[in-house]
Amino acid sequence: MDLTTALRDYLEFCRYRKELDVKTIKAYRIDLRQMAEYLGGRECTRQNLEKYVTHLHKQFRKKTIKRKIASMKAFFSYLEEEEQIERNPFEKIKVRFQETLTLPRVIPRQNIEGLLIFMYQELERTGRRADGREYGQVLRDIAVVEMLFATGARVCEIAGLKEKDVDTKEGIVRIMGKGARERVVQVGSQEVLEILQRYYGANQSEITECGNFFVNRRGGAMSEQSIRNMLHSYQERAHLPGNITPHMFRHSVATYLLEEEVDIAYIQKLLGHSSIKTTQIYVHVASKKQAELLRERHPRNKMNI
Repeated sequence: MDLTTALRDYLEFCRYRKELDVKTIKAYRIDLRQMAEYLGGRECTRQNLEKYVTHLHKQFRKKTIKRKIASMKAFFSYLEEEEQIERNPFEKIKVRFQETLTLPRVIPRQNIEGLLIFMYQELERTGRRADGREYGQVLRDIAVVEMLFATGARVCEIAGLKEKDVDTKEGIVRIMGKGARERVVQVGSQEVLEILQRYYGANQSEITECGNFFVNRRGGAMSEQSIRNMLHSYQERAHLPGNITPHMFRHSVATYLLEEEVDIAYIQKLLGHSSIKTTQIYVHVASKKQAELLRERHPRNKMNI
C-alpha cells in the first residue's frame, strides 16, 4: 500500500463523499501527515503505531492526542472498508486517558450588561455626528454581540451567516454547525430583534451584494478574527476586567439558561451538540450558582443556635 496515495484518496473521500467541513479535513490532513512523517516509509503495523502513540504522549496535550488518534482510527477504518488492508492495526491498540474536567469560562452577567451599555452609549454618541459610517459600524458591532449572546453560536457560525439565514422580521436564525448540521434558533428578545432590523435596514445593499449577513466596512464578509478584535477593543474601552472572547458568550448562554432552570435538552439543541454529554459540562458551572444561593438563602443561616 502506498501511504501517500491512500491519504490523498481518503481526504478526497472525506470532502466529496462524507462532505465534512473544511476545518475537519484540515485537521485530518495535519494529523495524518504527521503520522506518515513519523513512519518515514515504514509499514503501518501495530508495533510501529504503538510507538507513534507513545511519541504523541511525549509531544502533545491529551486533547490534541485524542484528536490525532481519532483521525488515525477513522483513516484505518476507511482502508479496511475499502479492502486496502486486511485488518485495522488500531483494533488491538488500547489508549486510555485519565479524564480531567476543564470547566468553561463564563462572562459575569454584570460584565455582559456593562459591555452592551457601553456599546449602546457609543451608538447614541456616533448617531449625533454627521459621519454615518461610524454609526453604521457601531450598529453592526452591537448586532454581532447581541447575536452571539442571543444564539450561543460559535464565532465561525456567526461570521458564516448568510443573508438568507437571518429572518429579521420573525427573528429566526438558521445556523450551519459542525458536520454540516443545521439548527434553527429563535431570537427571544424584542430589543435584539430591533437592533438586527436596524442593522439590516442600514446595510441591506452591501449585505445583498456580499451575501453574508455581517459585512465589514469594505462591504466584504466580516471575518472571525475581526469579530474577536472588535470585541477586545470594546472591552478595553469599557474598562471591563478579564479577557472576553466570542466563545465565552456561548458558554455564558448555556450556563445562565441552566441557572434559569431551562431543560438541558433544549440547551443541547440550541448549541448544536450531537451528544448531551457535551452539554452536561455546564451543569458543573451552574452548580456554582446553586452553592451561592445555598450560602445566601439556606434557612440554617438564619437560625440562632
